[in-house]
Amino acid sequence: MLWFSSIAAMATMNLRVLATGIWLFEETGSPAVLGGLGLVELVMRIPANLYGGALADEIDRKKLMAATQLFSFLLIGTMAFLEGFGNLQVWHIYAITAVLASSSVMGGPARSSLTARVVPRSHLMHAVATNTATMQIGSMITPVIFLLTSLTTDLTLSFGVITAFAAVSMVLPLMIGIDGRAENATTGKSRFRNIVDGLVYVKSHPILPGLYLLDVGVTIVSFYRQVFPIFAHQLYGFIRPVDSRAAVTALTWANSAGGLTGSLIVMFTRDYRAKGMLVLWATLFYGFLLIVFGATTILWTGMLVVIFLGATDAVGMTSRQAIVQLTTPDNMRGRASAAHSLAAMSANGIGQFEVGVMSGLIGADQTMYLGGVISVVVVFLIWWLVKGVSQYRYIEVPSGAAIDDNASLSTIDYDLRSLK
Repeated sequence: MLWFSSIAAMATMNLRVLATGIWLFEETGSPAVLGGLGLVELVMRIPANLYGGALADEIDRKKLMAATQLFSFLLIGTMAFLEGFGNLQVWHIYAITAVLASSSVMGGPARSSLTARVVPRSHLMHAVATNTATMQIGSMITPVIFLLTSLTTDLTLSFGVITAFAAVSMVLPLMIGIDGRAENATTGKSRFRNIVDGLVYVKSHPILPGLYLLDVGVTIVSFYRQVFPIFAHQLYGFIRPVDSRAAVTALTWANSAGGLTGSLIVMFTRDYRAKGMLVLWATLFYGFLLIVFGATTILWTGMLVVIFLGATDAVGMTSRQAIVQLTTPDNMRGRASAAHSLAAMSANGIGQFEVGVMSGLIGADQTMYLGGVISVVVVFLIWWLVKGVSQYRYIEVPSGAAIDDNASLSTIDYDLRSLK
């Protein structure tokens, strides 16, 4: 049920991003307006993410997931209604995106935290990789769904289908057959105190700060996924809406295909103990591929590069998520996952704005060249300055070993024995 609910939530989000991005670009023709959507999401996500992480460690995570998806159902349904009557405006997209940016990330830490509750620790790496692979398969299907529903004169049908997915994602979390509360759930403290405790925990962790800084440093100069309409126009010369939509669909599909490949790669790295190095190598290749992507002028070559970009990104993302789950106790996982989401999604918002604005100023090709060079530099800086990332070695838990999964230091020490 967790798996199915994740698929429904992913489909809702991916279709919404595609529909709102293309609607904005077709309506305004402005890269800055499309890129500005990322800033709106950033501003709303920061407080919501931190608050959602604290909630996930206090209340029933299943109910929290269902409640946040209720907002998606209501507000995307509103967009379908407005578009159907020709009344949808740019400010509507911005306002609804702002609310959904808050609600969706507020449920994210609860969803991530439940994974470690429904699978044993020895299978966690495979579980995270399987979730990521499934999401990528869904990401390959959703652009096709969008393309088929967008062949009408407007996007009313697209928004209607997204509303249906949101309804499913709202109901399924309540059907998960485990207790939704964290073990030794945080009680007796103010929510603000719990948020602070979570940030202090992450700050003192020997690995997580380096992983988060790596993600932020690279993503803010390279986030390309939500600005594919700009690349379709500037790199490949697609001007007509029907051609541009098809190109965006093709690029989105290619990115998801790469993500699926990367997730499968991670599944075969269980015996590779240097999980931190896996993240560093994947991110380094990602930086070089950005430069190659900026040089593409033909759609099929761009799709090929995007496949490799998606693969390296998925290897890094999946490995980061697994390390968070492996080195964090259950009653702190919501807040640690929230910090991870905060770093990733905040960087996505800034990156979308930066790539959008810079593409308008210097062109999409030059923007990718610059992003690639900076990404490579960031990887080497983290490699050099944050030794915990490169030195981390995953230690398999022996069968029958007794580990107190609620004692934060004992869990970390067990996994990070080589760093002591």
